[in-house]
Amino acid sequence: MEKHDLQHEFPEYQDKIHELKMENNHFKKLFEDYDVLAHEIYRINTDVEPVTDEYSHTLKTKMLHLKDEIFSILAEN
Repeated sequence: MEKHDLQHEFPEYQDKIHELKMENNHFKKLFEDYDVLAHEIYRINTDVEPVTDEYSHTLKTKMLHLKDEIFSILAEN
């Protein structure tokens, strides 16, 4: 199972991600929230942390929404 950190999701934006994390508190919070969700989903997918399918789906949906918002910010800057 592969981790889905933002540097791997958006390799073309690595410099921009770093810059925004340092300069934009809202982006930094989104990045941190995404990182926490990605880690939790990885643990679920590798059976380290068993959960219900409904809970797993909820987390994945939240992560996709965060990813969309993060991408929008990256594309605007």
